[in-house]
This record gives sequence, C-alpha cells and structure tokens, in this order.
Amino acid sequence: MISMIWSVTACSSKVDSGSRVPQLPFYQEATYTPVWEESEGISDDFHQIAPFELYNQFGDTITEKLLDEKVTVVDFFFTICPGICPKMTSNMKLVQEAFASQEQLQILSHTVTPRYDSIPVLNAYAANHGVIPGKWHLLTGERSVIYELGRNQYFIEEDLGLNKDPEEFIHTENFVLIDQNRRIRGIYNGLNKTSVQQLIKDARTLMADR
Repeated sequence: MISMIWSVTACSSKVDSGSRVPQLPFYQEATYTPVWEESEGISDDFHQIAPFELYNQFGDTITEKLLDEKVTVVDFFFTICPGICPKMTSNMKLVQEAFASQEQLQILSHTVTPRYDSIPVLNAYAANHGVIPGKWHLLTGERSVIYELGRNQYFIEEDLGLNKDPEEFIHTENFVLIDQNRRIRGIYNGLNKTSVQQLIKDARTLMADR
C-alpha cells in the first residue's frame, strides 16, 4: 500500500522553507495524528526513539545516541528487493545530495532481511549506489531489534502495522523524519518525488529552528 500521509509542513523565520504553518507537528503513535507544541505541550514522556544497537556497512556500532543533535531521515529496505526499494534508494539519494555538505543531517536505512544483508553485502550495496560514508548508514543487526524499531518506534507502517504479527515482513515505502531530540516530525511517501522534496524542506526547517 502506498501511503498518502505526508507531514504537515512548517516555516521558519530564518529561511523560506516552502512550509505552510509556524512549526512542524510532533507524532507519538502509529496513526500519525499531529500534536502541536503550543496547544498541547510536549512533555518529557512524549514518544522518543528508544535505545537500540545495530551495525552499519563498515561494521561500526550504531546506537540511538547517533540521533542526538542531528536531523535524521529513516527508511526500511533490503538489497535484493526487485520492487519498490530501487526507487526508494534513488529518491533517498536526492535527500543525500540536498544535504551532502551539511553534517546536521544523516540517513539511516535499515535492512528488513538481516540474515542476507550482512555487513559486506551492505558495504557493496553502498559502493554501488553512491552512499556517502558518515552521511548515510545502512544498518543490519538482530532482526528482532530492527522490527521493533520499525513497528513500535518509527511506526514505519503507520497504523497498518498495529495488528501485524512480529514475524510478518516489513515492506513499506515510507520515509520518516526525526528531529534532534529523537522525536518523529513527519512521514513521507518515498516513491513520490514531490513528497520527498517536501521532506527536504521540512528537514531544513528543523535545522534552522535549532
């Protein structure tokens, strides 16, 4: 299913981001119902990405601490996917290119087939697709950790994932935008270039608001 949920976008007094409201909303559950900081408040117990430990294409340990103080774009894929993943990778490269010289933004792509997508496999995939080291991390590790992150932390399948069995395969085109405090700020259709361009604008808004 191709998600049609996009982030409600924001503007900053510092930049013309192409956004339409004073700030980006927050999201804390799988229905992606927006929460506005001014009207509802964002308390200490508001949803943040929980601790995790995975490994990137170089074998480096990646934890939730990498998300601190950076804007992060997240997706889930697998290297031998013949369907939506090549298009997602192509569109994620647009994000990488937009922020190639800006360290404040990074990309995390999680494999949903970690038994196949080992560190060497991810390294080769990265080399073949122009992935910039340190900018775009391709992640593998324990399947249970990856699927917990996808379904219960990033809500990558939106509310479609609420009733799925933990063993059921994750396969979604969604990109998720995470702010510098590990909080969800938007979800986008990674197959749609207009949606991806909106993600880029929203990421710039988050960076400018710091």
